[in-house]
Amino acid sequence: MAESVRRQATDTQKELNDVVEVTLPPPAPEVPALEQARPELQDQIRKRMAELDMSNTQSIIGFGSRAQAGLQEISQSMLADVRNKDVGPAGDSLREIVTTIRGFSVSELDMRRERSWWEKLMGRATPFAKFVARYEDVQGQIDRVTDQLLTHEHKLLKDIKSLDILYERTLTFYDELALYIAAGEAKLAEIDTTDVPAAEHRVEAAAEDQKVLRAQELRDLRAARDDLERRVHDLKLTRQVTMQSLPSIRLVQENDKSLVTKINSTLVNTVPLWETQLAQAVTIQRSREAATAVKEANDLTNELLTKNAENLREANKVVRTEMERGVFDIEAVKKANAELIATINESLQIADDGKAKRAAAEADLEKMEIELRETLASAKSRGDGLGATAGGAVPKG
Repeated sequence: MAESVRRQATDTQKELNDVVEVTLPPPAPEVPALEQARPELQDQIRKRMAELDMSNTQSIIGFGSRAQAGLQEISQSMLADVRNKDVGPAGDSLREIVTTIRGFSVSELDMRRERSWWEKLMGRATPFAKFVARYEDVQGQIDRVTDQLLTHEHKLLKDIKSLDILYERTLTFYDELALYIAAGEAKLAEIDTTDVPAAEHRVEAAAEDQKVLRAQELRDLRAARDDLERRVHDLKLTRQVTMQSLPSIRLVQENDKSLVTKINSTLVNTVPLWETQLAQAVTIQRSREAATAVKEANDLTNELLTKNAENLREANKVVRTEMERGVFDIEAVKKANAELIATINESLQIADDGKAKRAAAEADLEKMEIELRETLASAKSRGDGLGATAGGAVPKG
């Protein structure tokens, strides 16, 4: 960003603070009736009541027209301001500068990346040279946009001041309408309480040849009274519209203030910060290159030390293990001893099992012999040949 633009943006910041801190007065409260109003307000209300001539229709129709003309002038000023004012370019310039800055990434500054054979063939610049060329192009865009933003900022500040004046004038006409409304209502009350009863009395007191004339005067007075009531109602509607225009002016003004603040912040903060970040990025990249070289050397040294230590440890482990082994490993001796004990125990168990089986077989044989003898004895006692033969065949035990 050009130094002149930066200086103007800084100078504008004080003016912006003065504009933002301006507090516009709120609308005045409702004007009370003539009897309850302050003496100075009573004088102003009576002054406007004196403008009324109930016998003149134009006087009634034109009652308060001066204030309405002021409102019309204000409306035309607001309409002209809307027609001539286009905040789109200011917003577009803000978006353009943000897009430009975001589109320029410092990650492109990678001097470690070697050019490919295609880039070398096409004669493309190195990453650093390409980065510098891109920076110069982006810097030119930013300078152009910042000039536009400064122009928009000055125009918006002028608009904000104009809206201050417009608000004050609108507020003045708003109060003026309130006085005319109070004067009209006071005149209506005067007509209802004084003029109409007096006209009715004149009709009743008039001679026969004057009654028609006096009655017409009464009708004209009542018609004029109704016209005035309608006129006061129109003034109330006009005052309501005027009151609605006050927050509209404030809203437009607040939007302008917000936009000016954003523009000034971009000129004073965002762009200088981006330029500072760019300078830091170049410096950091160069420091990173040096740090990378040192890191690679340190990593290689540490890797060699680690590998040597690991190899020494492994070799020492193998040698010391073999040196400390006996002729027979204790685990092998333990296993052989356990197998021998298991073999002896197994032999003893087999012998015990065989002895037990023989004893059981001998008992079974003796039992079978007894059963056989008993059977033969039983057969012999029957006296048949089978018993005698069987009895002689089995020896006595």
